[in-house]
Amino acid sequence: MAYHSGYVAHGSKHRARAAPDPPPLFDDTSGVYSSQPGGYPAPGADVAFNVNHLIGDPVANMAMAYGGSIASHGKDMVHKELHRFVSVNKLKYFFAVDTAYVAKKLGLLVFPYTHQNWEVQYSRDVPLPPRQDLNAPDLYIPTMAFITYVLLAGMALGIQKRFSPEVLGLCASTALVWVVMEVLVLLLGVYLATVRSDLSTFHLLAYSGYKYVGMILSVLTGLLFGSDGYYVALAWTSSALMYFIVRSLRTAALGPDSMGGPAPRQRLQLYLTLGAAAFQPLMIYWLTFHLVR
Repeated sequence: MAYHSGYVAHGSKHRARAAPDPPPLFDDTSGVYSSQPGGYPAPGADVAFNVNHLIGDPVANMAMAYGGSIASHGKDMVHKELHRFVSVNKLKYFFAVDTAYVAKKLGLLVFPYTHQNWEVQYSRDVPLPPRQDLNAPDLYIPTMAFITYVLLAGMALGIQKRFSPEVLGLCASTALVWVVMEVLVLLLGVYLATVRSDLSTFHLLAYSGYKYVGMILSVLTGLLFGSDGYYVALAWTSSALMYFIVRSLRTAALGPDSMGGPAPRQRLQLYLTLGAAAFQPLMIYWLTFHLVR
């Protein structure tokens, strides 16, 4: 028993000289969770702490201000570059149409032979919008006609049991690419012919896009009356569009003053106008003949 008591006393003395407990690896955050039963944080506690920390941190405030200035500068650059290549105000002009203008313009495209005055009307040296001037070119009819052509092509391919998304996509992209190429060629011709006019890319795109109206009529007639009806409609719409293009480019777009000058320049301008008009029937046929069988 004496030996046992001594052993206990010696052990107690040894434990009294043991090293202190090591510091905890993580801070005690139980106070944050004590306000909620089950040890969960109070709603918004962490968010409030982070927000207050960011607000009180001058480096964070400087970084946020610098990021905002960069975003604002980038936005201004995007708007500047956009207005550099595409003028929104000019683009709005070509879509300033109404129902009466669209109906009259479609009639003019189909039967232009009785139209007398082809001059574009001006008000204080500014051309009137299309809804106030039938001779003014627009982009509304070409845009809607292009969409209608794509839908009609899909219906024609479906009737012939040849429809597929790939074929329809190829048909739409081909029609769009050919119009873009035509506009680029016309721009090059205007530059080489040194035509003095207000003829812009939007004007050429509008005049080139009017062919979609003839394409729709040709395909629709071909679906209703067969190949014979298609070729009759093709001949009519092509001749009407050629007459419309010649009169519009010579009078409305180029203007009477641009037709003056030396004889070689006049011939170039005449060839440019006739070439643009003669190209329309070829394009209408190339983009529609495979839709009618």
